[in-house]
Amino acid sequence: MAAERPAAEVDPVARVLPLLPLPHLDREFDYLIPRELDADARPGVRVRVRFAGRLVDGFLLDRVATSDHPGKLGRIERVVSAEVVLTPEIAALADEVATRYAGTRADVLRLAVPPRHARVEAEAVRVTEPPAPPRVDRAAWARYRHGDNFLDALVAGRTPRAAWQALPGEDWPRRLAELAAVTAARGRGAVLVVPDQRDLDRVLTACVDLVGDDHVVGLAAGLGPAERYRRWLAALRGSARIVVGTRAAVFAPGPAIGLLVVWDDGDDLHCEPRSPYPHTREVAALRAHACGAAVVVAGHARTAETQALVEAGWAHDLVAPREVVRACAPRIVALADSDRALARDPAARAARLPGIAFEAARAAIGAGRPVLVQVPRRGYVPALACGKCRAPARCRRCNGPLALPSAGGPDGAAVPACKWCGVADATHRCHACGARSLRAVVVGAGRTAEELGRAFPGVPVVTSGGSEVKATAPESAALVVSTVGAEPVAAGGYGAALLLDGWALLGRADLRATEETMRRWLTASALVRPASEGGRVVVVADSGIPTVQALVRWDPVGHAATEVAERAEVGFPPAVHMAAVDGAAPAVAALLEATHLPAGAELLGPVPLPPGQRLPFGADDPEPDEVHRMLVRVPRDRGRALGSALRSAQAGRTARRTDGPLRVQMDPPRIG
Repeated sequence: MAAERPAAEVDPVARVLPLLPLPHLDREFDYLIPRELDADARPGVRVRVRFAGRLVDGFLLDRVATSDHPGKLGRIERVVSAEVVLTPEIAALADEVATRYAGTRADVLRLAVPPRHARVEAEAVRVTEPPAPPRVDRAAWARYRHGDNFLDALVAGRTPRAAWQALPGEDWPRRLAELAAVTAARGRGAVLVVPDQRDLDRVLTACVDLVGDDHVVGLAAGLGPAERYRRWLAALRGSARIVVGTRAAVFAPGPAIGLLVVWDDGDDLHCEPRSPYPHTREVAALRAHACGAAVVVAGHARTAETQALVEAGWAHDLVAPREVVRACAPRIVALADSDRALARDPAARAARLPGIAFEAARAAIGAGRPVLVQVPRRGYVPALACGKCRAPARCRRCNGPLALPSAGGPDGAAVPACKWCGVADATHRCHACGARSLRAVVVGAGRTAEELGRAFPGVPVVTSGGSEVKATAPESAALVVSTVGAEPVAAGGYGAALLLDGWALLGRADLRATEETMRRWLTASALVRPASEGGRVVVVADSGIPTVQALVRWDPVGHAATEVAERAEVGFPPAVHMAAVDGAAPAVAALLEATHLPAGAELLGPVPLPPGQRLPFGADDPEPDEVHRMLVRVPRDRGRALGSALRSAQAGRTARRTDGPLRVQMDPPRIG
């Protein structure tokens, strides 16, 4: 059969990367190109090749005249499509991301290149000219130090890098759309990455309003395969110069990318949950460095990682002066539960609101404005404890946590149920003291909405969270009860915001607890009217806590700088780079023993991995009590070397097929 398929005459050898999951197979293999496939077999196309006796998918990376392989070469079975879907830029980026995160190119390319849809690929190609220069609100940008200079640099085609701190009340989707439109008007592409669908819809609408829908596409996981591939091809072919999308859109192709924007980089949704677990901000930085694009990392809050980039000089601050911040921010008041008792008003006690919070809500509703109530948990009563000894209430069947899913059962009585196995326990007894009484540890959005409805009779109560996240809130008087991250946008802004149960956010045993709390509070507070228009924010937390003080001052930059300094003292990211190796203890030890660690590497552990931090390993999961974590810490300038060393060690380990499953994460978002 091979003799019946003569090879191509010019550059007959194809370097092919098979899409195989094993690290030791993450390399190019040489195949001959049959003459009948010569025209279509171009670098970047999808191909099918025979590997170890079976047909597998792959990408043709290069064509050369000869091969170093001493044996007989197999032939490419077929070219799946003549469309060049893997550009040289994305191929190089995939290799860099795989090295940085100790992964494989096959895993990265599955994130970067969507599955093919033949019918869509055959559709006619739209040819569009660059959009006209947009109308940019220079007055809005002039409120930020060096805002005009930043815009001028983009207009001139330069590549500035900035950490933009959006003002409270800022129309940030419009501002980002202006940056993208300025870049597109020069014939270059812009990629805007946001955490979720709500943000995507807002930014996409702003971009379409500015340049028209012919130049903009939105990419998100919720699209069907055909529509997603259609929009991705529009970006690849250059007919859409502006791409707005979630996480994976950071890999969106384009003829010449001139701008990369990441909005709200502290959101967990920017962390890819699949191997090799890259973070959008880091991929954007790697891509910008390689292709010479401008970068904007933006948000109302600031992460320690972004602050570290500013302090290192890689990015510059784009922050408003203090007097402008004070003019735009609402009035923020902190209140500790222990400092002031609940108001004597029975309605305030029924709603669990301190007097000052109740007064702020009543004033806003009286003025005909909505009130945002942020709670840390969804559900009714998501956590219960013994009413006598305060021990956590646990299920008698599986030892899972008990909760109240609703106000009551069929007979009107509230029945606690297990959050793990779902079994109701109407006759629960405390395992520590035997008492039957229960108390709420955390009150969820459902219970809070019920209490506020009693405290403000006749006022509509809207809930947002879980599977029912609202995009917008009523413009008139209403109580909007939202879990963190699900706050609807109110046209004209909220009259007040009540940030309840701050201790539940600040008290988590997590390296990023204070940073995440600050981000959640700032995001909610930014939706409130300025203090000059009566906007008020009441946070129920101890006013002496540094995070609360930073919120009252509206100082996300100072808070991030403190985070960076504190983490440097204890040797945690971003002051260092850190790899987490999870698996059975013998497998972890064997991998690290085979790894040529960079100079200055320090091993921490191993320790048992808490259940809440575990991710699925696959079919060969270790037993839960056997999962351990070893941390490898290196100086900040040796992070890439650590990733490369672990990538090589993983390849050697899988080639030997020993030691059981392992997972390697570089700079995991949750360390402890």
